[in-house]
Amino acid sequence: MSGGALAGLDEYQLEAVRALRGPVVVLAGAGTGKTRVITHRIAHGVDTGAYSPGRVMAVTFTAKAAGEMRGRLRALGVGGVSARTFHAAALAQLNFFWPTLAGDTAPGIVDHKVKLLAHAADGVGLSPDVATLRDVASEIEWRKVSMLSIDEYAAVRPNGVGRLGTDRVVALQQAYEKLKDERRQLDFEDVLLACAGMLEAEPQVAKAVREQYRHFTVDEFQDVSPLQNRLLELWLGDRRDLCVVGDASQTIYSFAGADARFLLDFDKRFEGARIVRLETNYRSDAGILGVANELMRGRPGALHLSPAPSRAAGAPDAADTLPTVTAFEDDRDEARAVAKRIAAQIADGIDPRHIAVLYRAHAQSAELVAALSDAGIATTVLGGRRFFDMPEVRQAVMELRAAAVAPLESGLVDTVRDILRSRGLTDEPPQAGGALRDAWEARAALLRLAEEAPAGTTLRSFTDELTARAKVHDEPALRTVTLATLHAAKGLEWEHVHLVGMAEGLLPISYATTFEQADEERRLAYVGITRAGRTLSVTWARGVRERQPSRFLKEIGNGTLRAVGASGRPGAATRSAARPTASERDGAGRARR
Repeated sequence: MSGGALAGLDEYQLEAVRALRGPVVVLAGAGTGKTRVITHRIAHGVDTGAYSPGRVMAVTFTAKAAGEMRGRLRALGVGGVSARTFHAAALAQLNFFWPTLAGDTAPGIVDHKVKLLAHAADGVGLSPDVATLRDVASEIEWRKVSMLSIDEYAAVRPNGVGRLGTDRVVALQQAYEKLKDERRQLDFEDVLLACAGMLEAEPQVAKAVREQYRHFTVDEFQDVSPLQNRLLELWLGDRRDLCVVGDASQTIYSFAGADARFLLDFDKRFEGARIVRLETNYRSDAGILGVANELMRGRPGALHLSPAPSRAAGAPDAADTLPTVTAFEDDRDEARAVAKRIAAQIADGIDPRHIAVLYRAHAQSAELVAALSDAGIATTVLGGRRFFDMPEVRQAVMELRAAAVAPLESGLVDTVRDILRSRGLTDEPPQAGGALRDAWEARAALLRLAEEAPAGTTLRSFTDELTARAKVHDEPALRTVTLATLHAAKGLEWEHVHLVGMAEGLLPISYATTFEQADEERRLAYVGITRAGRTLSVTWARGVRERQPSRFLKEIGNGTLRAVGASGRPGAATRSAARPTASERDGAGRARR
């Protein structure tokens, strides 16, 4: 078993996997195999007897990532490891210890913070719109993960929210907390606060938790907030058996309380910590990594990514291997050109699932969806309805579960196909765009799952697997082009990426007015670039507001990005992106402050 856990790793991954005793910090660049390292390290610890599976806690930030981690561990022959999000781990501990401490069940969880805020606003005579309520909800979350009282919050956030002055925001937050207490509920951030408070106030609880969990691993450590870090410290106590994994260049949630200093200063807080750097990228070709490296050159914690031997073919500075940048007159021209390029890629045999269009803000998607629909290209917009929440998927799963009760008269695939055909699946898809095509793509994805199921899979086990996937949001890839914001794209990858809207005011976004905010926009651009495997196309449009090319384009330089005209030929259409005029330099300077 130990050989299996160590198989197929490069020398730096092996170094991290063999470092079984903490403190260890793994600085893992994009595409360097960090999840592989985390799971193989745990498996190696179990195989060698250094770890008992039940005493390992692996913490990450999404239920999907935790589910993937558990799946990889199972594939390595390791079960019983607690792989959870911070919230799931804290809630489990609250639910376990609360009845003993309080003689009652733990409070319920607020299922809709904005709705509760609206009730609280009514109680204090306020009637903010839904957008303002959402912003206040975000402020509450930031305040709590930053471990600030409402009074402390008011001192550091004196500008209010929208049309609500600070006094009214404070009154609304106080009313929200009171209403929540009256209903005996906790919100998500309260779960972490309550768990930390319990561990601090109840020595016997802290002792029990520390006896249960001896070995800790935290993924995406650059995204840890002060509250999450405090909870981790309480779980650890005076022990040092901790491995953290992260990349400061992918810190894109500072606005929500994430603080990369916990990663960057790890070796200062844990004297003698072992530091392992993973800089061999297994996802992207050399030209794409050249763009990423130029963008992050000199930034704190930046790693220098180099392609794995399998991705290093071709000189990274050869004209035909460089990612491209193209300027357009307006957003519609940009969207139509991107759609035309994607249509050409699909005509060349590229699976739509391997293509993505990434942008900074949701508002940019409408023009792109329309252009792609006009070109007959089906799309999926991340952040929309979840796959398993779609009515046609729910109905199909219900019928599949009902059919699983009766003995199969035919094989799994034939049974699933017959049921889906009765719900509207046809051999040929309807025209791209609209609800009918979305429903067809969803049913086709269910059929592909059945076709890809292991031999001997029963209908009952197939439907059980669908239910399990729905719980952890492990959604199948539809045979569509993906559209996503840069935030939503984090953790995903595609062979071919079109990064649109690379202009001042869009990326960096207009309200990024401080150096720190602009630097976060840089990291967002980096995340978008490093999602690409084989090709990267960057575009921007001047538009009616006469936008300037993004400062990031100028920093990357035309030696790393190949400027092409709207026709696809090298040329002057991107003059301002590759070599700005004096007026453009002045405008960018003003935007850069």
